[in-house]
Amino acid sequence: MAGYKETPRQKMIGMMYLVLTALLALNVSKQMLDAFIVVNETMENTNSNFNKKLDHTISKFKIQYQLNEKKVGPYWDRAQKARKLSEDLANYIDSLKYTVISRTEKVTYTEAKVLPLSKVKRQDNYDAPTNYLIGGSHDGSAGQARILRDKIEIYKKEMIGLLDPKFQGTMKLGLTTEGQFKDSYGEVQNWEMHNFYHTILAATVTILNQIKADVYNAEFDVVNNLFAAVSAEDWKFDVIRAKVIPKSSYVFLGEEYTAEVLVAAYDTKANPNVRYILGADTLTPGNFKNATPIEGQNGVVTLKLGGSSEGLKKFAGIIKIVSPLGDTMTFHFKDEFIVAKPALTISPTKMNVFYIGVDNPVSISVPGGPERVTPTISVGNIRLEGKDYIVSGLPQNTREATITVNAVFSGKSKTMGSYVARLKRVPDPVAKIAGKSEGVISKSIVLASPFLVPEMQAGFDFDLKYVVISYNFVTDITGDIFEVKVQGNRLTPEIVRMITNAKKNKRLWFENITVKGPDGERTIASINLKIN
Repeated sequence: MAGYKETPRQKMIGMMYLVLTALLALNVSKQMLDAFIVVNETMENTNSNFNKKLDHTISKFKIQYQLNEKKVGPYWDRAQKARKLSEDLANYIDSLKYTVISRTEKVTYTEAKVLPLSKVKRQDNYDAPTNYLIGGSHDGSAGQARILRDKIEIYKKEMIGLLDPKFQGTMKLGLTTEGQFKDSYGEVQNWEMHNFYHTILAATVTILNQIKADVYNAEFDVVNNLFAAVSAEDWKFDVIRAKVIPKSSYVFLGEEYTAEVLVAAYDTKANPNVRYILGADTLTPGNFKNATPIEGQNGVVTLKLGGSSEGLKKFAGIIKIVSPLGDTMTFHFKDEFIVAKPALTISPTKMNVFYIGVDNPVSISVPGGPERVTPTISVGNIRLEGKDYIVSGLPQNTREATITVNAVFSGKSKTMGSYVARLKRVPDPVAKIAGKSEGVISKSIVLASPFLVPEMQAGFDFDLKYVVISYNFVTDITGDIFEVKVQGNRLTPEIVRMITNAKKNKRLWFENITVKGPDGERTIASINLKIN
């Protein structure tokens, strides 16, 4: 309205409104800065925790290297190179972070290294970060962001090159710098401009820490792949030992002594080189060429010795085989047998071993019609059930058990012989969720079968049942490591909720899995899954 004039009171109210509006704007800005500070602190904690987890994996890797330098050496060297590449890139990212703080806050580089983001006064400044990281270019090519991008691309190429060729095409390391990025208006940008153009200092520092976390995540994937490759070339059994498996320790006059000479848990695709001599307790490597050779088939050599005269017969020999790494390995064997009228045969029903913690069926027979057969065992217990004997109660940390058999003929007891069996711990079951223990899986499949189920390894002869009694669930939440200990084998409602809300590529670990079976409790290998 023309001629209208505000009163002093109206002027004061208008001024107070302007001040209040400015204060509200400042409050929103401060909330945003506080949010960046919280996220940045979370990223720093995540990087610290990830580094500890990497150190733990490297420590386990080093132990395997110290145990077998020749086998593990090539993988260990590549893991060390992966660690060096990651440390170099992480240190470079830190140098960018401290430099941009130094330039923005007008402090020395040394002061910037120890200055928390929460104490920085110019958190909302974007001029200095943009000038340093983007420079005077329209695409970031004149700033440090382009150098960082080049270093990331070189890093990814070198890290992928450390893997076995069959994994190089499938391993995804993240750290994406290629493709088109868009701003809030839908305009296409490159990686440099998308991350660092007109980005305030608080956001710039947070983004650099996020890239550093991606570097550690890439290193973790590569080192774990190399560590897994070590066991992939290992022997697929617990013990390798030269063994003589006789069909009988006693033979009748005029018959043959027959035994299989092999390396227990043998490879049917490779025949060992075997030679033996009679009447000796050992065959020296120097006399190997002069000893009697034996041809094998399907990895097994059958030794046949004549029983033309009574008495104790000795023999010894050497088995030479090629390991998975191409090395020639030598194993000595020796045994003896008696040529006599009575005979004894002892053979475990389930392979040539006894398993600790379970009932092991054993067949024992003595030809010649004895009145009574009495077997004894050096450790554990042996009892008769039906037609077979059962060996049980075998102690831990014992490698062998000897069964000795006495038989009564015409009222007189006679020792028929003994048999030495290897003792082995029941192999660990493999824990699975929805039939998988590692790799990529959809969260719908996980949620449809929310149980940890231990399964015995394929080929194991005993039908044993194990149940999961506890485990640790580990994942990351907004960049921080989350871990919870669970009793039982079921996913808790909290875990189900986290998996339901999980985004693509979220990692799920189930660690310290404790199972209970007939031989007690034990901790088995972890489950490592990625949501697709």
